[in-house]
Amino acid sequence: MEQNTYLLELKKMTKSFPGVLANDALDLKIKQGEIHALLGENGAGKSTLVKMIYGILKADSGEIYFNGKKVTINSPAYARKLGIAMVFQHFSLFDSLTVVENISLGMDHQSSLKQLAQQITEISRRYGLPLDPQRHVYTLSVGERQRIEIIRCLLQKPKLLIMDEPTSVLTPQEVEKLFVTLKRLAQEGLAILYISHKLDEIKALCHEATILRLGKRVARVCVDEESTSSLAAMMMGEELQAFQHPQKMNPGEVRLGVKNLYAKASDPLGISLKNINLQLRSGEVVGIAGVAGNGQDELLTVLNGENLSLEKGSIEIAGKSVTRLNPNQRRLLGMASVPEKRLGHGAMPDMDLSENAFLTAYERMKLVHKWFINYSKTKRFARSIIEDFGVKTPAIEVPAKSLSGGNLQKFIIGRELTQKPELLIVSQPTWGVDAGAAQTIREELRELAAKGAAVLVISQDLDELMQITDRIGAICGGVLSEFYPTAEMSIEKVGLLMAGVKLNEELQDAA
Repeated sequence: MEQNTYLLELKKMTKSFPGVLANDALDLKIKQGEIHALLGENGAGKSTLVKMIYGILKADSGEIYFNGKKVTINSPAYARKLGIAMVFQHFSLFDSLTVVENISLGMDHQSSLKQLAQQITEISRRYGLPLDPQRHVYTLSVGERQRIEIIRCLLQKPKLLIMDEPTSVLTPQEVEKLFVTLKRLAQEGLAILYISHKLDEIKALCHEATILRLGKRVARVCVDEESTSSLAAMMMGEELQAFQHPQKMNPGEVRLGVKNLYAKASDPLGISLKNINLQLRSGEVVGIAGVAGNGQDELLTVLNGENLSLEKGSIEIAGKSVTRLNPNQRRLLGMASVPEKRLGHGAMPDMDLSENAFLTAYERMKLVHKWFINYSKTKRFARSIIEDFGVKTPAIEVPAKSLSGGNLQKFIIGRELTQKPELLIVSQPTWGVDAGAAQTIREELRELAAKGAAVLVISQDLDELMQITDRIGAICGGVLSEFYPTAEMSIEKVGLLMAGVKLNEELQDAA
């Protein structure tokens, strides 16, 4: 390949879906050895574009050039044959199989498990991605699981690696290690197309950035010449106002009390909760950090009433025992909750937006009258969510599954916040959401607390937790740490809590 030839060049790529022009004549160029950021708000067209590069979707029109030659990428298998690999945001792994067995399932060219294990060990050592080929996946941390996906790609000796939100489930220490690996790969000539909403990461890692807005390319910039604010402004079309850190408030009455709670995981591969103690007061936002898979989902389902199979312990909302009350009964006491999983848990995929708005709000918003659904009131409620939270959708009649992940998240968060709960438990509130929407959600959570509600935020985004919370702790292996005033904590200290390390006595005394 000549020095001036781009490894990947897209020309006038266009893709539409019913009612939506997802990509509008987009251009993209990436050089060999370049780490190139793809930025844009939710619904800007990023996912559609990379799916066309990887052969998952077929463009309506446009041209793709790879290594200087025009190509038609009609399948992921052909993309891999060309030298394009992709690490998806959601891992495709079988927990009951070993590392080497999982990797062998994703290889186009089979070799013996013994040979493959040797190759895995060699690559893991070479790139600082320590991984035991014989370990079962269910014993691995999320960071180690991500290494499986990266090593599976590297075994195919790609020329271009696409990474979609790769740090959303990692500790700060794991992110640092990943960046070292990616920079080394780029130095060796690998081109990397990097998608992230975390603009600080883009500044730390990437060389160039292509910025999309409403399906169009609005800019291609040198990252070193831009600030996080200017990048956000190009994505949104306006300046992002600085987040105002909340003033210190005096917490009020206890809204949520959890004492000595034990709960066995219903899933054989799940995490059991052990001796959970937690107090949440009105007017405060409390954060729980943790690497995914350490009991966050189990804690949420116990607190919101989805799982009533407790071994021992108690839960109270506003001083009333709710240990045996189901989710609707807890909602009548002022609770609302937002799960991590959007489709199938936070929203029903095939139901339209007005129906999904009705599901959790029909009692608090009085959407039923004399056993009949008030459809006009339900639709007004759904429209108010869409307008207030900037959800991009052609109509309220579209199914939830038609929305981009970030827009669906805005809808679900908006549905719960609009009900003005006295207690809100939310998991990963801004996961996969663009910078502008993320800031809006964080401000809404603080505003809810300022009005007297108690807010519990379970998140893997430490910057987010440090920004909006009054107190912070972490969950590791189903065990909840002590909680500390956020103002006295650092990212590094929270990272230690996430790893199950007990902080020194001086810090505990200060807390």
